[in-house]
Amino acid sequence: MELVMCGILAAALLVTLCIWFVCQRRMARKTEELIEYLMKVQDNMELPAFDSMNEGRLGILQSEIYKLVVQLQEQYSDEQKQKKYMVDMLSDISHQIKTPMTAITLMTELLSAPELTDEKRMDYVEKIQKQTNRITWLVRNLLTLSQLEADMLELKKEELNVKEMLNTIMDTFEIMAEVKGVDLRLECPEEIYHGCDKQWTREAISNIVKNCIEHTPEGGSVRISVLQHNLATEIIIQDTGEGIPKEHLPNIFKRFYKAPGSSNSSVGIGLSMSKQIIMRQNGTINVESEVGVGSKFMIKLYK
Repeated sequence: MELVMCGILAAALLVTLCIWFVCQRRMARKTEELIEYLMKVQDNMELPAFDSMNEGRLGILQSEIYKLVVQLQEQYSDEQKQKKYMVDMLSDISHQIKTPMTAITLMTELLSAPELTDEKRMDYVEKIQKQTNRITWLVRNLLTLSQLEADMLELKKEELNVKEMLNTIMDTFEIMAEVKGVDLRLECPEEIYHGCDKQWTREAISNIVKNCIEHTPEGGSVRISVLQHNLATEIIIQDTGEGIPKEHLPNIFKRFYKAPGSSNSSVGIGLSMSKQIIMRQNGTINVESEVGVGSKFMIKLYK
């Protein structure tokens, strides 16, 4: 009997040792896989997928490492995007300023000519002043656009009478429309109020109205109409102008995009700025257009 018991104990001990040995080898293998995974991440900054998830403490460690690597990669990606954005912005500013700076340099050299008449000299001085004003306007608007895109521009919300705000825009473009022979009209009930930033909302709508007048020929019209319901205040700006080709519609709100037919003085940031201002105030802007019929800009400012 004692011999039988001793045999059973010996067999149990042997099985236990075998199980321990197998577990140790399995743990060693999983640890090697984990080390190999970390080496791949370190060497390539990539995130190789595990063939299978481990269990127990090793599995928890594996999961936490995976989460950490994902988080670090996202941070790295965001930093790269910010760097690229800054490089692109500086490149855009440099490109846009180059033309007026070249004109200023040329006219400054012409001013030094001794045979230049007083009349011609004053003409050059006036042109230099215009180019200087253009650079100032350009830099100010580019900085504003960059602040909007980086979500750094503070917009102050206040309850405004929408018609009063739009009347100031009508006053601004009344002469421009009259000179072009364009009929500019506003249809807005007196009692419509909305909470928004007065200055920047007016800037956004002004850019669109100016764009519509510029692209509407003599005898055409630009209409601004407003309606309000439970969810939003809608401002519709519609012209009977040239219209925008269908293939260009997806791009008109992109920074520095100039559709065919744009004036030489156009930089291509007005509509982009308008969209950023409207979006920052819980709004949307869409456009419908048909060549030879006109364009319709639809702004929705949600409550």
